[in-house]
Amino acid sequence: MDDISDTGTLYIVATPLGNLQDITLRALDTLKSVNIIACEDTRRTSILLRHFGITGQKLVSYHAFNENKAIQGILDRLDGGLDVAVITDAGTPAISDPGYALVRAAYESDIQVIPVPGPSAVTAALSVCPLPVHNFFFAGFLPHKKGRKSKLEFLASLQSTVVFYESPFRILKLLQETEEYFPGASVFIARELTKMYEEFLCGSPSELCRHFTQTKIKGEFVVVVSPAGKKSAAQIPEQE
Repeated sequence: MDDISDTGTLYIVATPLGNLQDITLRALDTLKSVNIIACEDTRRTSILLRHFGITGQKLVSYHAFNENKAIQGILDRLDGGLDVAVITDAGTPAISDPGYALVRAAYESDIQVIPVPGPSAVTAALSVCPLPVHNFFFAGFLPHKKGRKSKLEFLASLQSTVVFYESPFRILKLLQETEEYFPGASVFIARELTKMYEEFLCGSPSELCRHFTQTKIKGEFVVVVSPAGKKSAAQIPEQE
């Protein structure tokens, strides 16, 4: 790597999933010290910054729909010696959220990239999961249509615990597909992590389908699927 002392530093900063008390002291120090914060939603970021009394940083929009266009502007600022923090609406950037393309571009431009670790939905869910998670495959969000079937077939062939992210609009579909592609599997769901209506459920895909057809589905989901034959805990009651 060439001398990068004259360029700014790109910080990848994890922010709370919901409960603002989960932010780290280092994340706060970083957000206070940088010149620019690149974020998915400037309005949501403004709420976070106001809560912690952070002022003076320029906010720039950086999300899935403007990612390619925004990257060059961020690189130009870094090349000019300005420090930039990247955050998403919740959790760790680049984990099923914008960030990867910018990190790659920064490396290619010999710009220093530093992680500021903290909240992540996948690790939070796995830490309280009663299914075997000593090794797992993180699949993130499945394709909505094209490639979905082949991806599920591949994941089922691994015979490993698989972790998905899912929205309230497709959770029933995912559970039905889990029953088809992972016959006999046990499923653990973490919904609305760290928020007021946080919920944990464990059972078969069909049992969880019945649960969510009897209630209004809200929030974001982490879904852990453990194939049949893996040692797992008995069904646990929901927690609120």
